[in-house]
Amino acid sequence: MHKLKVFFEMIKFEHTLFALPFAYLGAFLAARGVPPSSKLFWITLAMIGARTAAMSLNRLIDRHIDARNPRTAQRALPAGQLRVKEVYFYTVLSFLLLGYSAYKLNLLALWLMPIAVFFLVLYSYTKRFTWACHLALGISLGLAPAGAWIGVTGHWALAPILLGLGVMTWVAGFDVVYACQDVEFDRKEGLHSIPAIFGVQRGLEISSFLHILAPLFFIAVGVVMAMSWLYYVGVAIAIVLLFRQHRLVSADDFSKIGVAFFDLNGYLSLLLFIFSILDLVLLRK
Repeated sequence: MHKLKVFFEMIKFEHTLFALPFAYLGAFLAARGVPPSSKLFWITLAMIGARTAAMSLNRLIDRHIDARNPRTAQRALPAGQLRVKEVYFYTVLSFLLLGYSAYKLNLLALWLMPIAVFFLVLYSYTKRFTWACHLALGISLGLAPAGAWIGVTGHWALAPILLGLGVMTWVAGFDVVYACQDVEFDRKEGLHSIPAIFGVQRGLEISSFLHILAPLFFIAVGVVMAMSWLYYVGVAIAIVLLFRQHRLVSADDFSKIGVAFFDLNGYLSLLLFIFSILDLVLLRK
């Protein structure tokens, strides 16, 4: 049990909160109300499998880099708290959970699952060759609401694409901010990130631009789905939280990056989900 606890700490299992509300939102929008409980069950397991596989694979691929970075040297793999083969075992189990969950949802979800797996694997390598690594992470998480929509309906639509783009730009934006901590290390190691390539100040400006785009995509979802005022209250709260996030960090001060990165983004995804569900459930009767 101790090893399992260390594993969950290593992959920051609790941060599934970032993506899970948007996956649920995709499901509720697809059903235009409350989706079947069986769908929510398999969507939940698919999300747990996908994120656990992605994070454990990322830790495996980056373990040698993490060992050289003072900020990450105490992670479980470089610190010797977990063995490589143990993490590979959990990674395979997680991918199997994702695959079986997609199978239980519907055939289209199963057929499209390799696309999700491709981006989940690709992200861990992108920092080695492109500053667009932040967008790769955004795409990986942006596939969650689109996948949930397909899991409920069995077909594509415009709304989940727009929602996925909103999640992509939101995630990419806060990942750029987070990467500002490692600028000197990334440059020394020849790793690519927007702050390392363009500088911290320009990186924060690009992050701000991405966080202007994200609410625009969320608004577009509301228009396409004919959402009412409660949904837009949720979007307004998201805008305030994004603005607050950028007020907490600057090119000279990253002391509050934990609040900006973890707390505010967790609140954003949860509150936007709650107001969206209130709109769908209360105002559609």
